[in-house]
Amino acid sequence: MTGPEVLDVARDSIVTLVLVAAPLMLVGLFVGVAISLFQALTQIQEMTIVFVPKILAIFLAMLLALPFMSDVLQGHMTRLAVRIVGG
Repeated sequence: MTGPEVLDVARDSIVTLVLVAAPLMLVGLFVGVAISLFQALTQIQEMTIVFVPKILAIFLAMLLALPFMSDVLQGHMTRLAVRIVGG
């Protein structure tokens, strides 16, 4: 494997990682901002109130995004297998 091929595999892996992780991270970000805004407006300064809604939202997002995530990972593995077989 040459240097440019290694960089192509690494770049493809990073893009796949971002595509798989982005939906869950965005849901966590939006839920966290919404809860922080709610806390600021109501002046509730409880630090643990963020965790349960964020965990539930990320779990629901994972259930919804799991088919997309598995398709992206399967496509990445297929591309890697083609590279390995192709030499």
